[in-house]
Amino acid sequence: MSAVTDLPLDQVRTLLAAVDEGTFEAAAAALHVTPSAVSQRIKALEQRTGRVLLLRTKPVKLTESGEIVVRFGRQLARLERDAAAELGLGDATGPATVPIAVNADSLATWFLPALADVAARLGICFDLHRDDEAHTALLLRQGLVMAAVTSSPEPVQGCSVRTLGRMGYHAMAAPGFVTRHLDGGPLRLTLPRAPVVVFDRKDDLQDRFVRQLAPGHAAGRARSYVPSSESFAAAVAAGLGWGLIPGAQAARYRDAGTLIDLAPGHPVDVTLYWQQWRLDSPALAAVAEAVAVTAARALSRA
Repeated sequence: MSAVTDLPLDQVRTLLAAVDEGTFEAAAAALHVTPSAVSQRIKALEQRTGRVLLLRTKPVKLTESGEIVVRFGRQLARLERDAAAELGLGDATGPATVPIAVNADSLATWFLPALADVAARLGICFDLHRDDEAHTALLLRQGLVMAAVTSSPEPVQGCSVRTLGRMGYHAMAAPGFVTRHLDGGPLRLTLPRAPVVVFDRKDDLQDRFVRQLAPGHAAGRARSYVPSSESFAAAVAAGLGWGLIPGAQAARYRDAGTLIDLAPGHPVDVTLYWQQWRLDSPALAAVAEAVAVTAARALSRA
C-alpha cells in the first residue's frame, strides 16, 4: 500500500462522502459532482492502494482496507478543521461535526447534556450513531466515528480509553404483570417462563439477569422487541413483559407506582467507557472532558 501521505485528498474525501451518504449518487450530490466522478475517484484510489476499499452495495460497505483509509481521512479532516478554527477561518470551513457512537440508554438519560455546553461554547455539531454499548467500538474500528461510549475496556487500535462509570439496570414489571405471571412461585422459577421485553436482538441484559437468578436458564421465549429506550420502559409499564430499565428511568416509574422492582438492591451493572482516537484535537478533547464530567455525576463509580 502506498504511504498515506501519497493518497490524493480529493479521492479520500470522496470515499468518506460515499460512506457517509451511503450511495455514489448521494455522495455526488453532497460533493456537487456526477456519480461517474465519484466512481472514478474511488476506483483510482483503489488502484493507487492496490486494495478493494468499498463494496458496491446499497448502502456501500467498507472493506478492512477501506476502514484504514477512512480512519486516516477523518483524522485528517479533523486536524484541518482544528487548524482552520485556530486561524480564525472557522466560518470558511463551516461548523465542525464530531461523529460519536453511543448506546440508546445513555442517549436517553445522561449523555445529551454533556454535549450541550460544548456545542454552545465551541460551535460544534454532532453526528450521533446509536448502537448497543457492546457494539459501538466496532464503529470506531470502521472509522465511522471518532469516539464512542462503549462497554469494551479493550482499546481499539489507535484509541485511548477512560472509564466513565457504571450504569445500573433494574428488573421491573407492571403490578398487573406481576400478578399474572410472577406470583406463582420464587422469581428464579417464574421469570424464565414469563414474557419479556428486549431492546433488540443484540440485547442480552435480560438473559444475563435470569442466569444470575437461575444458572443455566435464559429469559423467556415470548419476547417483544422495542428498540427505543423511552418506548422500552413504556412497553414494560404497559405490561408487554418484564425488562431491565436504567436506574433513573426505573426510579420515576417506581415512584409513580406504575412499575415494581423485582429484585431491589440487585441491579445488573454495565461499566461504560469512553474510547476516542488518539488525536491532538481541541474539539475532541473538549467533548471528552464534558462527557467525563457529566458521567461522573450521572453514573455510579466503577
